[in-house]
Amino acid sequence: MLRGIFRTKNLDEILESVGGPQFALKRTLTAFSVTLIGIGAIIGAGIFATIGTAASGTAERAGAGPSLMLSFVITAIVCGFTALCYAELASMVPISGSAYTYSYATLGELVAWIIGWDLIIEYAIGNVAVAISWAEFFNRLLRNLGIHVPDWLTSNYRTATEETLAAAPHIFGIPIVFNVLAFGIVALITIVLVWGIRESSNFNAIMVLIKILVLLFFIGLALYYVSPATMTQNWQPFQPQGWMGTLTGAAVVFFAYIGFDAVSTVAEETKNPARDLPIGIIASLVICTILYILVAGVFTGMVPWETVRGWTSAQRGESLTMALETVAPQALWQNTVIAFGSVIAHTAVLLVFQLGQPRIFFSMARDGLLPSKFATVHPRFKTPHVTTILTGVAVGGIAAFATVDEMVSLTNIGTLFAFILVCVGVMVLRHKDPDRPRPFRVPFGPYLLPGLGALSCALLIYFLPEGSYWRFVGWLMLGLAVYFSYGYTRSGIGQKLGRPSRTPIGLKFAAVCFVLVAIGLFVIPHDVAPRELFAEAFNSSAEKHNQTLYGLLIIIGGLVGGALGIALGGSKTEET
Repeated sequence: MLRGIFRTKNLDEILESVGGPQFALKRTLTAFSVTLIGIGAIIGAGIFATIGTAASGTAERAGAGPSLMLSFVITAIVCGFTALCYAELASMVPISGSAYTYSYATLGELVAWIIGWDLIIEYAIGNVAVAISWAEFFNRLLRNLGIHVPDWLTSNYRTATEETLAAAPHIFGIPIVFNVLAFGIVALITIVLVWGIRESSNFNAIMVLIKILVLLFFIGLALYYVSPATMTQNWQPFQPQGWMGTLTGAAVVFFAYIGFDAVSTVAEETKNPARDLPIGIIASLVICTILYILVAGVFTGMVPWETVRGWTSAQRGESLTMALETVAPQALWQNTVIAFGSVIAHTAVLLVFQLGQPRIFFSMARDGLLPSKFATVHPRFKTPHVTTILTGVAVGGIAAFATVDEMVSLTNIGTLFAFILVCVGVMVLRHKDPDRPRPFRVPFGPYLLPGLGALSCALLIYFLPEGSYWRFVGWLMLGLAVYFSYGYTRSGIGQKLGRPSRTPIGLKFAAVCFVLVAIGLFVIPHDVAPRELFAEAFNSSAEKHNQTLYGLLIIIGGLVGGALGIALGGSKTEET
């Protein structure tokens, strides 16, 4: 058996691992600034871009209709359970790393690695989608102001039209098409984050104020242009597609709540984390929930849900401006204000998520699971500049050439998985270390609310599209490949347990096999449910028979090879 892959890290060791000045971050944040960071992360692409899809549904999924207000309440309750768990753990372990650090203390090294890898989906990959969405909204805002950016600088190869490809400059006959706006905003955010946490916090505070004012402005405009009688009429029937529609809407709008957990990533930069972190996590969630319910109420009251169903996916992506345009076509400058607010909201989310991801890498590197270079701090600005720049280059580079398709569902499932482990972590720590001081405690005991949190997150995962399951597991397989080829032998705990300094050949072979599993998971058709996979693979008349069969064979071969590699690598480890 591999040595210590489920070995937990003692909380005292975690608190001592902060190290000297070269590994220490600067404590400058207060409870108010932490709350604003939470609001900055939460209010963004979710409320501006997913509210239309959640209300109307799609051809594959039911929509909530007017019960979208209830969907936001359900999602807020689910997030509330988890927020309480985050608050307890963050007050106990005021260290950068968020759910990764908490999992290391409760569930062991392998689970900690998995959750750290999983958080890349929430922060980095989620930010790719936000950056692309930001570019779309910013481009529309520029056009409203009479400024036109060439299409080849705002598109990508997968979505570019023939006209765009023809108009683009060519190098050796290859058209040059990339999203310079998405890359540019990520580059700007990266510079701000390297500059300093205080400057980043002040920048975020200004953006939070603007987007709250814009949402209140939208609510005021809705009440001005649409009478209460009309809104009441549009709210009927309240659940046009029953509870299935309401719960599906809750799963979709979960994207609008992602971000309150980002507060925990700045634990080492908070003046009084035991008090400020719980306040920031809970207060930001409560404030955003109230705003969301108000926005959902006036949105579904302005435009009947049947009308929203007739919108294109692009129109649903700018739901608030479309709703205002529907009831008040003459309100051009007001719509420009809403579009500006959306750009600001997206920018704030980019800032906070780009702030969070480097700190996850920073903590993993400090534990030896990533190269030690990732754990260095800028001598002047006291920020994790190496991981900040690396994250900025990766997110900006991918956003320049990628599409936003299905990013939301992948981000949702990754975040929900992290939330489940945080809830479980509270229960485990209450059992393993009941006497440790807890500045904040989840009320009603160690099992009721954390258990409800884990179960409700699992329920929301159930309502996500099947394709997100395949892509999520494929991503985790890539993570296992990295862990067994690098992190296993180099982790701090591993060195103390006497693991070999060089990766055994068996674990290298297992890593290659896990990459094959990931390839197979990306090959199989993502619209096939897990229960239908074998039926599709062994039915020669099925539409996607070959694709499913080849993908399944690659998955099975990779799993068998991975198990053999781990067994071989484990036996070599025991001999050393």
